[in-house]
Amino acid sequence: MTDKVNESRRNLLVGTSVVGVVGAVFAAVPFIKSWMPSERAKSAGGPVEANISKLELGQKIQVMWRGQPIFLVKRDKNQLNTLEGLASKLKDPSSESSIQPEFAKNLHRSKKEELLVLVGICTHLGCSPKFYPEIVPQAFDADWKSGFYCPCHNSKFDISGRVFSGSPAGTNLVVPPYVFVDDENLIIGMDKLEGEA
Repeated sequence: MTDKVNESRRNLLVGTSVVGVVGAVFAAVPFIKSWMPSERAKSAGGPVEANISKLELGQKIQVMWRGQPIFLVKRDKNQLNTLEGLASKLKDPSSESSIQPEFAKNLHRSKKEELLVLVGICTHLGCSPKFYPEIVPQAFDADWKSGFYCPCHNSKFDISGRVFSGSPAGTNLVVPPYVFVDDENLIIGMDKLEGEA
């Protein structure tokens, strides 16, 4: 009789323990999920992948990262050739006072010569500059060599996002951190892929 009572108690304790463990798992899942960032938080600050496979020469596409527009521009040879002779017309031709990763401290302000990645917000008062890819005279500049023009306060930037002298904007357009996944995709918000040194 004592063995039967002990077996009943053992079964009751085992059953109660199993129910307790299952209950703890069900309680832990929402608790652990609450630590993970929401989709809104991820889109606000997390890296963003952009596909550039359909980006044509002279074209600009836009993606959002941290609530900011990111301009992706595929520059052609004519646009790139305009960069050399502009230094005397620019406030910060070597990007010494402007914000960009170390890899972008070059004439093209980019990892790959033809692909420009910029935060599409004017460094003056936060308007979004317009892209004027053609090398033709414009109403705001008779000697226009392609680039960006902010109509809010007339700031002008070349095709590398460098600000022209005489513009209200004090620094060049910002280059965000980014890394290429392959020839068709890049990630904005990271400066290297996992596992890279």
